[in-house]
Amino acid sequence: MQLKQAVERAYERFVEHEVPSPRLNAEQLVLFVLGREHAYLYAHPEHEFAADEVARYEEIVAQRERGCPTQYITGHQEFWGLDLLVSPAVLIPRPETEHVVETVLDLVLDSYKENPRNIRIVDVGTGSGCIALALSSEMPKAEIHGCDISDEALEMARINAARLALGQRVLFRKSDLLGIYGDMKFDFVVSNPPYVGEDEADKVQRQVKEYEPKVAVFSGKQGMDIYRRLIPQVKEALNSGGWFVTEIGFSTEAQVKDLLKGWVEVRTTADLQGIPRVVAARKA
Repeated sequence: MQLKQAVERAYERFVEHEVPSPRLNAEQLVLFVLGREHAYLYAHPEHEFAADEVARYEEIVAQRERGCPTQYITGHQEFWGLDLLVSPAVLIPRPETEHVVETVLDLVLDSYKENPRNIRIVDVGTGSGCIALALSSEMPKAEIHGCDISDEALEMARINAARLALGQRVLFRKSDLLGIYGDMKFDFVVSNPPYVGEDEADKVQRQVKEYEPKVAVFSGKQGMDIYRRLIPQVKEALNSGGWFVTEIGFSTEAQVKDLLKGWVEVRTTADLQGIPRVVAARKA
C-alpha cells in the first residue's frame, strides 16, 4: 500500500463514520505511522508501507473510527506554538484557549507598563499545563504556578515543562482550586475550568463525552459549579488591581458576569467565530 492510497482509505473510512475533519485526520495518522513531517505527504506519495506499518495503520484508523481523539493516539497537541504531550488524563488543548493567553499578555502590557515588575500568576486546573507554559514562554521573568486536583494531569504538566525547558520557571502543585495557596497573593488568576453542564451532555462531541476526562469537562447541571466555588477564592487571592481571566462556555457569559458583580473592568473576548470565549475582570 502506498502513502497516497493509505490517506484515501483512511479518509473514506472517516467520512463513513462521520469523523470530524476526515482529510486532516487521515493525513495526521498516516504520517504518525511513518514518523514523517507533513511535507513528506506531498514529496513521496508513492512511498510503500512495510507490513508492520500497514498493521499499525489499520489499528489506529480503527481507534479513530471508534471516536478516540487523534491527539490521544499520537500523544501530541500543539498549543501556542509549543509541542505538548497529552493523554486521556488531560483535556486536549484547543486553539480557542489561546485567547486566554492573548488576554493575559494584553492586560500585562496595559496594567503594568508604567510599573514593570515581576508578576505572579496561577493557572487553576492546569491540565496539560498549556496555559501556564505558554505564558512562561512569553514572560520569562514572571513567577508562574499551576495547580490541578488530578495527580495524573500534574505529572503530564511537569513532563511538558521539562521537555520545553520550562521546568524551573513553572511550579505545579496539587490543589482543589486555590486551596493549597493559603494567604499567597497573585497578580493574575487564570483558568480554563470545566464549564459544560450535565444537561448539555447530548450536545457535546462524542470524542469529548466518551474519551476526555469528565472532571475537566462537566461542572454540575448547568456548567456553573466550579465558577461559583472559584470566583470567591480568586477575589481573596488577588492583589488589589489584579486580574481574573477565565474561559467560558458558549452559553455561560451572563451567568459568569453575574458572579463578578462588584468587580471592575469586566470584559469579554470572542473567538474567531464570534462566540464569547474569555471573560476578564479586575479586582478593585
